[in-house]
Amino acid sequence: MRFPPAAEQLELVGRGVVDFHVRAELEERLQASCASGKPLRIKAGFDPTRPDLHLGHTVLLQKMRQFQDLGHTAIFLIGDFTAMVGDPTGQNESRPRLTREEVNRAAETYLAQAFKVLDQTKVELRRNSEWLDPMTAVGVVELAAKATVARMLERKDFAARFEEGRAIHMHEFLYPLLQGYDSVALECDVELGGTDQLFNLLVGRDLMGRYGKRPQIVMTTPILEGTDARLDAATGQVVGKKMSKSADNYIGIQEPPDAMFRKVMQIDDAVIFRFFELLSARKNEEIAALKREKEAGRNPMEIKALFGREILERFHGKEAAEQAAGEFERVYAKDAVPDDVPVVPLTPAAGAVAELAWALKQAQLAASTSDARRLVEQGGVEVNGARATDPKMRLEPGNEYLVRVGSKNRRFAKIRVNA
Repeated sequence: MRFPPAAEQLELVGRGVVDFHVRAELEERLQASCASGKPLRIKAGFDPTRPDLHLGHTVLLQKMRQFQDLGHTAIFLIGDFTAMVGDPTGQNESRPRLTREEVNRAAETYLAQAFKVLDQTKVELRRNSEWLDPMTAVGVVELAAKATVARMLERKDFAARFEEGRAIHMHEFLYPLLQGYDSVALECDVELGGTDQLFNLLVGRDLMGRYGKRPQIVMTTPILEGTDARLDAATGQVVGKKMSKSADNYIGIQEPPDAMFRKVMQIDDAVIFRFFELLSARKNEEIAALKREKEAGRNPMEIKALFGREILERFHGKEAAEQAAGEFERVYAKDAVPDDVPVVPLTPAAGAVAELAWALKQAQLAASTSDARRLVEQGGVEVNGARATDPKMRLEPGNEYLVRVGSKNRRFAKIRVNA
């Protein structure tokens, strides 16, 4: 098989990587791969415990896809055995363990979403129960003998619990060793993971050497910030909370196309290239060209729309991507009203009056009644096309009101007040 030049491959797969142990080793293996025509084995392990993925979860999958597109073997490892142990990474307390049935159900959902990023026809799908289920007690003891308690306590979460006198269970010490043994069993060249998994990945690299295998190269991808992230002008760094449902700054990969596209267009103009860097399939020079075009005066909304179309085509198909882009242009760029505005029937308590601030909270257009008052007072609410100024505005029973909240992140509802 013919591969692109090693330097070209390294430039692409190195994009956005945080930890690289060791870059020079990967360059050597890529050169050897080019010479022999033999692909590298690239592994990423997943404990499939999240039923619904957002774009932040797909950063690692996209890195794996880059290796696939270059012609290398992608090993998608389902940690069905280790998920039952429970990964303590980043946890202040031990986590509940899952049953095999729970893990298998979660894996089906996870794979269906992961294969929207990965080329399913070029994936080697494995489960670590293949080698960990048959491992004997002697094998477990031999594995445990290859690490020390002192090494385990180098992990910050374990160290903190130890210093505070809180419990660390023996099976939690075993987790990094069991995960590391996956690399021994699969004899992979590279293991990918998030920055929170660095300790576990390096344990795998160390174990391979102890079992007489060539140690794997470790690469970690960053935690993606949410749609509300901003660029710090002083440092030039993107800052903000990580993408999560709890922070309400996420883009779910199973969300409707219109909602996904709208959220992409809400990303700050200066931050969108962070998303290109971590999630786009475009080449480095293409992204650099877009940056130059933005600096030369190209409308950043056009650049964000390019990213939006790419992401939507990946998860929903080309037709849905074009329809979502067209709907956004019609509604948001031309100040129109969406076709699918939800109708929200509200019934005030007996003897009560339906005031606007109360109605906004009930229709989930505001987080609280006080938040609704603030939105109205700041001019961020329209009722039937007119800007509302009084949070105590009375909504009469038997009437329906078209309400719009926000300007950049517009939300609509038809509030119907029942008598």
